[in-house]
Amino acid sequence: MVFALVALAVCALLVAVHRWLWIRLVRDTTAPGGLPRRIGTALTIALPLLSVAALTAGRAGAPFWLQQTVSWPGYLWLAVLLYLTLTMLVAEPIRALLLRRLAHRDPSGAVAGPPAEQSAAGTGTATTTASSSADGTEAERGAVLAADGASQEPDAAAPVGGLSRRTFVARAVGGAAAAVAVGTVAGGAHGVLRGPSVRRVQVPLAKLPRAAHGFRIAVVSDVHLGPVLGRAHAQRIVDTVNRTQPDLIAIVGDLVDGSVPDLGSAAEPLRGLTARHGSFFVTGNHEYFSGAEQWVNHVRELGLTPLENARRALPHFDLAGVNDIQGEQEGSGPDFRAALGDRDRSRAAVLLAHQPVVIHDAVKHGVDLQLSGHTHGGQLWPGNYLAELANPTVAGLERYGDTQLYVSRGAGAWGPPVRVGAPSDITVVELASYQA
Repeated sequence: MVFALVALAVCALLVAVHRWLWIRLVRDTTAPGGLPRRIGTALTIALPLLSVAALTAGRAGAPFWLQQTVSWPGYLWLAVLLYLTLTMLVAEPIRALLLRRLAHRDPSGAVAGPPAEQSAAGTGTATTTASSSADGTEAERGAVLAADGASQEPDAAAPVGGLSRRTFVARAVGGAAAAVAVGTVAGGAHGVLRGPSVRRVQVPLAKLPRAAHGFRIAVVSDVHLGPVLGRAHAQRIVDTVNRTQPDLIAIVGDLVDGSVPDLGSAAEPLRGLTARHGSFFVTGNHEYFSGAEQWVNHVRELGLTPLENARRALPHFDLAGVNDIQGEQEGSGPDFRAALGDRDRSRAAVLLAHQPVVIHDAVKHGVDLQLSGHTHGGQLWPGNYLAELANPTVAGLERYGDTQLYVSRGAGAWGPPVRVGAPSDITVVELASYQA
């Protein structure tokens, strides 16, 4: 019931936002009945429907080719919608100010004539069209009159360079806002499709022996192979990881968004990962949306070692992994006692856990370093502020008691293949010994 109410509220908000954007970017900038308005109206209806299709096609069991077809335009529109809404909110007071200033500067004080593109249809119909285009503007005219204290303020629809003032300002402001939004999304998409950069972080561990000083762990999280990011993206990640020549590779969840039959070929490049002490994998919440058991079995076939609430004793420290908390829905959630309960606490312990929120369990079990992902660093600004509400650490290294937590921003993207303010990364964590 609660989910249905939330979904209904979100849908109502999306409808309201799209209606408002249609008014500002389509109705206010185009002539009634013209081709541009018809195209703009059609896009206002089609794009949100594609976004809904992108979000639901996978879970509805749609063929993978159909998921791919709707995902690119649908997800990209979600990103454009976010930044178009933000830029138009900023543009609203600018729009009102420009209309006011243009009206104030009119020397004639004459009542507006019809816009040039509408008057071309003939004097008889132009008057009707001008009256129609002025619909919804009386409140704004009233605001102008009240602000200037004048009883005969020049009309905001007076011609400027062949266009009505209102149309001229709407096109200028709307065009600038759209350019900013599309440019932001294009830059964010380029960053994702180019592949993750490499970050290097040194983490000193009190229990780490001198012999393990400089041990390098390549942390890979949130790859999100799916209808948008496929085999080429996986290959970029493998090439980037292998260039760092790590001692160990840790994939800390959300590798995929889809089934093995659909994405097995996309994940195939992971077979090429190379590290002296091997590659390890723990589940993320999206593995449980996609079929965790099948993926655990498949990554094993690709040469990765799944750590399902398990521990591996390495020469100089213990490496443990726990299932994601989403697995609790299937009776296979994180079990810290199974992974860490009987270990020798004189040895350093590194824990792989997808979500940062389990850090307090890690502290209780004497973990020295937890490696996580899940947050994407917020992925799309200002999403980082929302991520902060749900996670103890959104990105980077922080200490909780005697335990350190490192959270990667992730190597891919969920939903829109776009990142703004949170570039993707693969982190090489270099362990340091106090004895070195």
